Amino acid sequence: MGIVLKQSFKNTLILFLGFAIGAVNVLFLYTHFLQEDYFGLVTFLLSSANILLPLVALGMQHTIIKFFSSYKTKLDQDSFLTSTLLLPLLVIIPLGIVGVYFYESIATWLSSENILIKKYTFLIFIIAVFMGYFEVFYAWTKVQFKSVFGNFIKEIFARVCVTILLFSVYFNWLTNQQFIYAIVVVYGIRTLIMLVFALMVYKPSFHFKFPTNLKEIISFSIYILVAGSAAGILLEIDKFMIPQMEQIAQVAYYAVGIYIASVIAIPTRAMQQITTPIIAKGMNENRMDEISNLYKQSSINLLVVGGLFFLLINLNINELYQLIDKPQFNKGIWVVLIISFAKLMELALGTGNAILVNSKFYKLFFYISLAMALSVILLNHWLIAVMGINGAALATLIVVVIYGVIKIMFIKTKLNLQPFTIKTIKLILVIAILYIGFSYLNFNFNPLLTIILKSLIIALLYLIIIKKLKISNDISELLSKYLIRK
Repeated sequence: MGIVLKQSFKNTLILFLGFAIGAVNVLFLYTHFLQEDYFGLVTFLLSSANILLPLVALGMQHTIIKFFSSYKTKLDQDSFLTSTLLLPLLVIIPLGIVGVYFYESIATWLSSENILIKKYTFLIFIIAVFMGYFEVFYAWTKVQFKSVFGNFIKEIFARVCVTILLFSVYFNWLTNQQFIYAIVVVYGIRTLIMLVFALMVYKPSFHFKFPTNLKEIISFSIYILVAGSAAGILLEIDKFMIPQMEQIAQVAYYAVGIYIASVIAIPTRAMQQITTPIIAKGMNENRMDEISNLYKQSSINLLVVGGLFFLLINLNINELYQLIDKPQFNKGIWVVLIISFAKLMELALGTGNAILVNSKFYKLFFYISLAMALSVILLNHWLIAVMGINGAALATLIVVVIYGVIKIMFIKTKLNLQPFTIKTIKLILVIAILYIGFSYLNFNFNPLLTIILKSLIIALLYLIIIKKLKISNDISELLSKYLIRK
């Protein structure tokens, strides 16, 4: 896993730095500098754009990764990449025309419970187009195994810009309304930077000639865009539906809880940047032994790191909300725990999604994703009405667990691959025992001091146990090299 570990490590550092900047933004700057309704509005606009993203990109970011390595000549590769720029326009242009024609109806529907949304509805489409082409250009660099810079622009650049904008609001250089438009500009600049870098990494000779396997590409893209849309719905529909049923400020409370829990998913996001093109290449070359090994290693490694984050977050959650010092945001504490369990399930799947998408069974991924999307919409509609934002979190957990099990069972049945070993059971027991044991530990110090002290004790004990039980060879080697030598 040389290139995987090397780039995953760099991507993890970038994601952590990005998360740290984002944490300052979400937990402190947004909550204190921006009005709660506008915080909820930003969350709603970005989530809605993320739902649209797979459609406006026509699934090209996944199509590039699956097919690029199958072309053996530069001419074929260049024709293919040219196509990935043009094909999304087949969706973007008609969708834009329809949006303009029916704008008033769409805006009125979206703002039925929160009139603030109506004025800014058109920004959803613009942000989605910027996001879509960013992912296309990012995929160009991924297939060249150059994922680090794109990850930096995606995770750090945008968040630093947001930090600057939030301080601009604080110093009255920008109004709350101007802040919303400035966010859109940031996403546009981010896309331009990614375009320039993609051309530096690999500059194709643009051939306006579609590849010979265009029918196969379009077929795959349609399946993947629907699957991607469904996946986007799973991730973002809660933040889209809450304003349709609750006051928009509730989205802000929910967003803080989701953001805190999302740190658990940092390892899988980092590893996916490099493992996905490797899985695609392995599938194209039928190297199933390598894929099986990567499947198992990714699952246990992600669970080890994610398990530590799960403990650090949920055993310090009360103190963390004390630091935020906004009592109304405490409504998200249960959201953190519920979503944390969902993230652990996603980590356990390892490279499972990449295996499904890049196998001959990719059409099944479409049906699974569609079923997940429909399920989470129905559950959200029911549970938000019953439990508010906690219901939205619970809906996500139920869907992630059920369909995660289905994916694991299918991959085992059809490809004879599975991610678990006896070490997985040992690891789950370690996490459970430490969580229960430390739940009763309370220092009653200053919240920040308590978080630091408790985190040091938990992390040290956890890592020692992981090394002693030899849960992960990769993690043990890193610990022996940098931290725990005995």
